[in-house]
Amino acid sequence: MGVPEIAIETSGLVKTFGSTRAVDGVDLTVRRGGIYGFLGPNGAGKTTVIRMLATLLRPDAGEAHVLGHDVLTEAKVIREKIALTGQFASLDEDLTGIENLIMLGRLLGLSSRAARSRGLDLLAAFGLSEAAEKQVKKYSGGMRRRLDIAGSLIVTPELMFLDEPTTGIDPRSRNQVWDIIRTLVSGGTTILLTTQYLEEADQLADRLAVIDHGTVIAEGTPGQLKAQVGSGALTVRVLDEADREDAARVLGEVIGADVHRESDPTALTVRVDQTARAAAALTALEAEDLGIETFSLGQPSLDEVFLTLTGSPADDSAQGTPDETKAGAR
Repeated sequence: MGVPEIAIETSGLVKTFGSTRAVDGVDLTVRRGGIYGFLGPNGAGKTTVIRMLATLLRPDAGEAHVLGHDVLTEAKVIREKIALTGQFASLDEDLTGIENLIMLGRLLGLSSRAARSRGLDLLAAFGLSEAAEKQVKKYSGGMRRRLDIAGSLIVTPELMFLDEPTTGIDPRSRNQVWDIIRTLVSGGTTILLTTQYLEEADQLADRLAVIDHGTVIAEGTPGQLKAQVGSGALTVRVLDEADREDAARVLGEVIGADVHRESDPTALTVRVDQTARAAAALTALEAEDLGIETFSLGQPSLDEVFLTLTGSPADDSAQGTPDETKAGAR
């Protein structure tokens, strides 16, 4: 029997916690190869879906197949083929980096020599060789995240679930993790990625699904989702961060639309359906002596798409479902 082309397939997936319907009929089809992004506000059901697919939770209704195997009846087979890296590093902080990897290798059935060899190879690949003998409690956030992902690769998985892998780490470490993810995919691993950093999804994912209130509300390539918004976007970066609110006021008045504050403290984005309005807005900014560093007119950002689809910004800090607040086990 050949290798199935579909890595993940769900139909009507449901999970409830008491009176909360955390996942409400999710249908997903994820093909092998590449990176599939899974987006949604906190509490939308992302982590609950992942925990069901990773056989850590039993669905209350619906069907799910992972790498061609049923999550209810073939959980053991699935666990041998996947890896899960949760939102928080699952490491022993009193052990060194290499000791953590050796322990994981031994738990996965490797001999002591093989576990050490594999651990050293992974530390080298992830730029952690110099910290191999250092206790994990002395690692930076980015180093811990890289070590955590390395631990998931002691045995190379066919499918890897990455649940917000760059939360809380600095931009340099985030770029390093992106490079690691791309390397994994080039080696044949399929990635299901959840993230609230929409630039991350835009940079990495081949296809995206947006989930809200436990239901998938949109699916497609990043370009297709941006096209659904139906209008272009004017992005402006002011020279002085202190001028951003005045610039937002001017843009809103001239274009007649809500202005989105980007994560960059100098950047603003506003939907615009006519080039003439964009030109008028730039003229008005100049008239009020609000210095502009750069501007561009093009497709809306994924941040704006997300806001349009869900009604919430991507960094919304609303409380998660009971399950989402305790996710993180490998």
